[in-house]
Amino acid sequence: MGNKYLLIIGGNSDIAKECAIEFAKHNFNLILTTRNKNKLEEFSKDLKNLYDIDIIIEELDILDFSYHSEFWNKVKNYNIEVVLISVGYLGNQELAEQNTEESLKIINTNYTALVNLINIISNDLKEKRNKTIIGISSVAGDRGRKSNYIYGSAKAGFSCYLDGLRHKLYNYNIHVITVKPGLVYTKMTSHLKLPKFLTTTPNKVAKDIYKAYLKKINTLYTPFFWKIIINIIKLIPENIFKKINL
Repeated sequence: MGNKYLLIIGGNSDIAKECAIEFAKHNFNLILTTRNKNKLEEFSKDLKNLYDIDIIIEELDILDFSYHSEFWNKVKNYNIEVVLISVGYLGNQELAEQNTEESLKIINTNYTALVNLINIISNDLKEKRNKTIIGISSVAGDRGRKSNYIYGSAKAGFSCYLDGLRHKLYNYNIHVITVKPGLVYTKMTSHLKLPKFLTTTPNKVAKDIYKAYLKKINTLYTPFFWKIIINIIKLIPENIFKKINL
């Protein structure tokens, strides 16, 4: 058993679980957060038996801003090498257009709460240096579309925040990675009809994230071809783009 830890915020997501497995294979101990410990106990037990690592489960509701500092104080003395933010809430676009509560839930879950927590974590990590922060954003933040522009705008803000944080923490030798997955088969997208040739699995995303960690990549599009797709979409003139049904 090694002494380095991966802290995953949002440990019950499909991508988070695959990342936990991938890092566990490489001798990382784990600190996993979830709103309900019971959801991760069996998964945690299996990983412990398989890889002989230490796994800690902490309850955390990302929308409970007042608990963020207390949470970090509980875990900060572990040798946390990597912090992975894997929190996301797609929400309902049409409902959010009419309902303030739904709109704020999308924005706060995908942006505001994450900024608050990462600010707390990064201010402390500056004193320790040689760490990595990985934030999972989305290609949805690269250009607004009518189907999910509230979610997309929150992800755009989160991507911009991570860019600035990377710039800020460079002199502290803390690397920040922005992960922009394309379409992924997860619980969050299970109600959507996704094109098979453009959609990947959480396992593939996790492997790409671990490679990005090793190579200190700044921005990771996963699968890689989404960078090409997004660059093409960005080039479409607005007076044409607004007529396209995306």
